[in-house]
Amino acid sequence: MASRWWRWRRGCSWRPAARSPEPGSPGLAGQPGPRAAADACSQAHRWKGLDLSQIPYFNLVKHLTSACPNIYSISRFHHTTPDSKTHSGEKYTDPFKLGWRDLKGLYEDIRKELLISTSELKEMSEYYFDGKGKAFRPIIVALMARACNIHHNNSRHVQASQRTIALIAEMIHTASLVHDDVIDDASSRRGKHTVNKIWGEKKAVLAGDLILSAASIALARIGNTTVISILTQVIEDLVRGEFLQLGSKENENERFAHYLEKTFKKTASLIANSCKAVSVLGCPDPVVHEIAYQYGKNIGIAFQLIDDVLDFTSCSDQMGKPTSADLKLGLATGPVLFACQQFPEMNAMIMRRFSLPGDVDRARQYVLQSDGVQQTTYLAQQYCHEAVREISKLRPSPERDALIQLSEIVLTRDK
Repeated sequence: MASRWWRWRRGCSWRPAARSPEPGSPGLAGQPGPRAAADACSQAHRWKGLDLSQIPYFNLVKHLTSACPNIYSISRFHHTTPDSKTHSGEKYTDPFKLGWRDLKGLYEDIRKELLISTSELKEMSEYYFDGKGKAFRPIIVALMARACNIHHNNSRHVQASQRTIALIAEMIHTASLVHDDVIDDASSRRGKHTVNKIWGEKKAVLAGDLILSAASIALARIGNTTVISILTQVIEDLVRGEFLQLGSKENENERFAHYLEKTFKKTASLIANSCKAVSVLGCPDPVVHEIAYQYGKNIGIAFQLIDDVLDFTSCSDQMGKPTSADLKLGLATGPVLFACQQFPEMNAMIMRRFSLPGDVDRARQYVLQSDGVQQTTYLAQQYCHEAVREISKLRPSPERDALIQLSEIVLTRDK
């Protein structure tokens, strides 16, 4: 296992964080040497198999800071070049091109599911299905379907029901975006005005409900009660996650666990359960179902952790939505919670949800002066490492290796 992890990480290089300490901020330590990097890798090995959400907050910080005695950030991972050899020895272009083989006509098919006679409601429901999204979730689902099918009986085909799961995943995700934008009073999404800003909050809620109902009909049509149960859990988790986001914890250990639980329910549950659903449809082995679920869970949490980092490090044009949005909503994400260890005065701001004038700007400066961004990125690495460890249990295939590479892309994306 150690050698496999090193193969995955061989393209990773470390460098001091590219930022200048501001007055009063902690200075940067010296360059990490080979021993520091080895210590970091050794620490990561000791984390294998752990459920990171169960590590108390202060212990988590202790693990991270002992593994990273100097402040350094992650440079771009080595990406597999087009037509390069994969771990399995076969060739493929890249994860997205490989996944799209089974997703041609994805958005057209979704629009066909939205059988609506009212023109305004139809326009609202189809608004985000314009082909300009990342389609990250359907790509993962399609790749997982092929990887599980190949593992089970070397089948090179994706079943129609498995492809339908990819459509349903994108529909549930999009419905949740419409509803989230209403709750957050968001004005932009994917570089354009939100549904609620164009048509109003009441109509936006109904449009989100309609997308969910269309997804439910498509799910019922599959006719597999186990799969129906798996994916209805996602909708429950989305609701519970939104309720978790509306609250906060005073105790700092509980606060971080609260944050990770919210992250799982709002983001990772959909990916985890969609991956599990296609594995159930393609393979009878419960071990494979658990591998698929764990991969989706870990990659989903890592995806959101990086999203929370980008809220502090990317510009609005890159993200397609305003940055520092979470602080403005009163949310304390990973970078903020880690920053509290260096700036305890942030605790009061967290408890009042950054509601006083100047709180948002001050909190942002504290985060950028702290190790919060680097620590959150490092935590995302651990989740990606766990995702790779899980998916590597499947039989080698281009799709399995594409899922491994997706973990690198999650860590290095800038939008």
